[in-house]
Amino acid sequence: MPTEECQVRWAGPHAVVAMPAEIDAVNAGKVRQGLLSAVGLGAAVVVIDMSGTTFCDSAGVQAIIDAYRQAAANGTQLRLAAMGVLRILTIVGVGQLVPIYPTLEAALAGTSPLQASQASMPGPGDGSGGTPVGDDPQAQAPPARA
Repeated sequence: MPTEECQVRWAGPHAVVAMPAEIDAVNAGKVRQGLLSAVGLGAAVVVIDMSGTTFCDSAGVQAIIDAYRQAAANGTQLRLAAMGVLRILTIVGVGQLVPIYPTLEAALAGTSPLQASQASMPGPGDGSGGTPVGDDPQAQAPPARA
């Protein structure tokens, strides 16, 4: 049964599970329950819609991994639509288990999932807080050799 944390809707033959804005230890149990329930609905494809999710801790990641295991056992394909939490998902390797797409529309179509290399390299404007090499105003040049 879908939970308050994970609303399920159908987009043609695909079940789409909408995730909350934040997934942490407080609500991860309900998220896990909702994902497992959605996987059990009999859809050939279940899309986890994290397009509105801005935070996901390790408990949320574990809920996704549990859903992946159940989906694999059921013969259900699992897909993720996630950009706001893409960095954490790729750092922990979720993208190696479940294809990650930049938008819900791309996940529904099943075309052009992000490659791990696209998500793992921090860069300007990716929200990682990293500064490109050479742009750090605090950095000092090494002393010149005589």
